[in-house]
Amino acid sequence: MKFDKATSAGYLANHLARLFANGLAGRIRPLGLAPGQLPALLELWETDGLSQRDLVERIDVEQATLANTLARMERDGLITRRPHPDDGRVQQIWLTDLARSLEALATEAAHAQNRAALEEMTQAERTELLRLMGLAIKSLRARRGN
Repeated sequence: MKFDKATSAGYLANHLARLFANGLAGRIRPLGLAPGQLPALLELWETDGLSQRDLVERIDVEQATLANTLARMERDGLITRRPHPDDGRVQQIWLTDLARSLEALATEAAHAQNRAALEEMTQAERTELLRLMGLAIKSLRARRGN
């Protein structure tokens, strides 16, 4: 049986993700950010002081991938790491003033990329697409490791 890219949810989702990431990269590059940093920043802008484990669970990335991303973010002055006050084995990740100052610009860049991607859809289609994507994410999260 021939693989049909046009009817493969995985292929299409991956292709869409690459296009989103490439477009977003162009929008946030002037801010000194990379697309791989944005998921961690979004979580930290919402809840500063998370642990690396918290971030891994929230953004669904491999521990090693996140460790590399956080190392670059620390090098670039976006985060600092400090020992958790109750458990010295755990480090909390805190945003720097620089990272906080980029929130509005970075989130507007993400909104602009979303608008560009969805501009040919009606509001009802956009709502339905987001609902269906949420269901797919929920389904795959429920089956992790299977």
